[in-house]
Amino acid sequence: MQNKENKLKYYLKNILSIPSPSGYTDKVTDYIKKELDALNIPYKTTNKGVIIVTVKGGNNTNQRTFSAHIDTLGAMVREVKSNGTLSITFVGGFMGNAVEGENCIISTLDDKTYTGTIQTIKPSVHISGDEARDLKRTAENMEVILDEKVFTKEDVEKLGINVGDFICFDPRTTFTEKGFIKSRHLDDKASAAILLYTIEYITANNIKLPYTTNFFISNYEEVGHGASSTIPEQTTEFISVDMGAPGPGQNSSEYSVCICAKDSSGPYDYNLRKKFINLCKENKIDYKIDTYPHYGSDASAALRAGWDVRTALIGPGVFASHAYERTHMDSMLATLELILKYCVSK
Repeated sequence: MQNKENKLKYYLKNILSIPSPSGYTDKVTDYIKKELDALNIPYKTTNKGVIIVTVKGGNNTNQRTFSAHIDTLGAMVREVKSNGTLSITFVGGFMGNAVEGENCIISTLDDKTYTGTIQTIKPSVHISGDEARDLKRTAENMEVILDEKVFTKEDVEKLGINVGDFICFDPRTTFTEKGFIKSRHLDDKASAAILLYTIEYITANNIKLPYTTNFFISNYEEVGHGASSTIPEQTTEFISVDMGAPGPGQNSSEYSVCICAKDSSGPYDYNLRKKFINLCKENKIDYKIDTYPHYGSDASAALRAGWDVRTALIGPGVFASHAYERTHMDSMLATLELILKYCVSK
């Protein structure tokens, strides 16, 4: 178990350290390819940038596909303002107050990077008083203050910063001694680390699978179309490994694998959900069942695109989703164990 935990931490720390908002995922994709190459595990990359690893099993007709996404929330430069600040447009769905005061990196088209801080347009109560407190934290009221001596639009443009440049949030990743993991982008890099280790574990131990199983590393989930295309054609079961969402009124937990019965796209496959629950019971894996009213997954995207697949959604519980998030290693290990048990089940 300790080896599993250490390897999960290794993969997760590395993946979290690489900025990858939707549309800017090449670097984290290259990292995953590098790890797969080191393990001598074959894969293919789609035109869209998805990585697909296929592990052959006894039944090649009815295949299983697990997905996790490596794209995250972020922003883009919407305008270079006359005073040298940057107005922004959000990439993915989150609240502006979730990134207020956050450090960030601006990446230009010529591969230069600059640091800055995301603030509101009225960041000081000493100047704006209640207007600062009451200001709506929308994209229109947020801006990036560059860590550069710039005073005009021309000053910024001389740096090579332009409209459309990506703004990447500082993940501020912390692993505590008591097993907690605090970071931005645990949605869904925690699950990506789990799938990467799953691939390593199955291949390193020559585990025989009853069904050919694919691992689909998605790169546009946060904007809604991650798994809308290029799913392996023989897939009959598509399992999205994404976060559970603990919070008020929810049944999810940071210490268990979370199994989603229904989200905003509707119910997940009843029999598939039942099988995951029974595997948890049989193998004494801590689990929670939940529904999420404001949630969609790569499985949702696959169904909307018309794929004829049964779907499920499982994953580690991630508190404060789409903000500064937290999970626990217990939840990651429970998710890993459930995936491994499912892979060898008939």
